[in-house]
Amino acid sequence: MLDAFTALSRGTRLVYTRGLRRYVFLPILANLLVYGSMLAYVLGNFGGWLDGWMAMVPGWLEWLSWLIWPLFVISLVLIVFFTFTLVTHLIAAPFYGFLAEKVEIEVTGRMPLDDRGLVRTAIDALGRELVKLSYILPRMAILFVISWIPVINLIAPLLWAAFTAWTMAITYLDYPMDNNKVSFADMRRRLAARRWPTLTYGGWVTLITWVPLANLFLLPGAVAAAVLMWDRHYRELGPLGNGAAPPRPR
Repeated sequence: MLDAFTALSRGTRLVYTRGLRRYVFLPILANLLVYGSMLAYVLGNFGGWLDGWMAMVPGWLEWLSWLIWPLFVISLVLIVFFTFTLVTHLIAAPFYGFLAEKVEIEVTGRMPLDDRGLVRTAIDALGRELVKLSYILPRMAILFVISWIPVINLIAPLLWAAFTAWTMAITYLDYPMDNNKVSFADMRRRLAARRWPTLTYGGWVTLITWVPLANLFLLPGAVAAAVLMWDRHYRELGPLGNGAAPPRPR
């Protein structure tokens, strides 16, 4: 059984080998530019955002300020993280799609099912990112609202953590699945059928994204790891939703 950590370790080594390195550095450069711009903006506004949140705490909960304050900080950091992640992946999506294709050829020796041309693939990759956003943003908005509701917001950091792992899995495992003509709805069903590999993979990718600057060089490895996870855990599931039970993982 290929576990998520092994896939990430192997994938990171793989993308920096000869023949694959050239597909890595353009998304790194694009993400670096976005990273610097957003970091400067967040550092300039973080204090004001936090003060605004704390001002909304009702008087009868002031005695819990010692607990509410760090929870607000964690929730705010997670929201900033989500925003940064969504923007960078929207920019890097076409590059990551090409990288996933080359990794699949290198690892499995067979071409993905995708027969689109270079330009069409890049355009469709952006469209697929918008589909992901239409799935993620409404759920993100619900969590954002929960983060503002007194008492209930105490569990908001846990909900954000679980949602982040699921979102990271969707974000990266979608690259090889899109290359193999798996629809977005079918991809979600496959991920749910392999919930433990999906969440552990998403959790490890989340941890990687929290490593400042180094994450820019580690995230291409997450793309390669997604290809390995796809080939091991999800490829043979086939389209779900027809009432058939998925095969057991190898």
